[in-house]
Amino acid sequence: MELPLVVGVDGSDGSLAAVDWAVDEAARHGLPLRLVYASKWERYERAVPSDSLERPSERVMAEHVVASAAERARLRNPEGKVTAEVIAEEAASALLREGRNASVLVTGSRGRGELTGLLLGSVGLAVAARAHGPVVVVRGDKAGLEATHERIVLGAGEPATGGEAVRFAFREAEARGCTLDVVRAWRCPAHEGADHPKLAEDPAHRHEERAAALLDTLVEEAVADHPGVRVRHSTVEGPARKVLLARSAAADLLIVGAQRRTGHVGLQLGRVAHTLLHHSDCPVAIVPQQA
Repeated sequence: MELPLVVGVDGSDGSLAAVDWAVDEAARHGLPLRLVYASKWERYERAVPSDSLERPSERVMAEHVVASAAERARLRNPEGKVTAEVIAEEAASALLREGRNASVLVTGSRGRGELTGLLLGSVGLAVAARAHGPVVVVRGDKAGLEATHERIVLGAGEPATGGEAVRFAFREAEARGCTLDVVRAWRCPAHEGADHPKLAEDPAHRHEERAAALLDTLVEEAVADHPGVRVRHSTVEGPARKVLLARSAAADLLIVGAQRRTGHVGLQLGRVAHTLLHHSDCPVAIVPQQA
């Protein structure tokens, strides 16, 4: 049985953009779409606490939001299979549970009721940090949202922690018929000067070669499994977060891995993922590698 794409909706502009993106993504992969409204969001938007599902007006509002989102999805792709549900649970918890039975979990970059100054809503951040499977946070400019670049970018991490992200990226590039840019950032520590007695060769060149070798090792198996995917390898000097953020301006999707540590409490996103989730010019996929 094929697992659906699950989308968190709340009626905000961000969630509507997530619905549009997910409809197109489901069509590419031939997957059903499941829309979820977790109704207890209202508790964080009002000064007076309420049991949201026990108040008829709020129940009606929740059902209206999810029905409108479903209608939007059907209009965008009349051939797609769409289901929708209102769940009486806090949003992040509901989406994390739904994500265990999803091929991909999709959220907007900022939900209804979030403070205007926030670049990424608290729900989206919690879901991206803790989800069991891949999460896509839909954000960015019009070109990235509409997939006009015909290019996706994979931030190449370590071979031991980036395997799932690589497999996700190659499947995505194959479904889209687009170019896959695999990018590995590298840096030469300042203390490794050329005058060091043990470093007769250029230290920067040595670090670049090491980055290229790691990149090749990381994608070797996936390249063999997906011979039709056009792959471009890039090794770039600089902090990974800055290198990948610059690449997002010409990408339709930016993919990075994240390591999940069993039993770990709290957020599990590094500096690179945080930067991309808050500032990327295109949707960002966080793909966990289970410990």
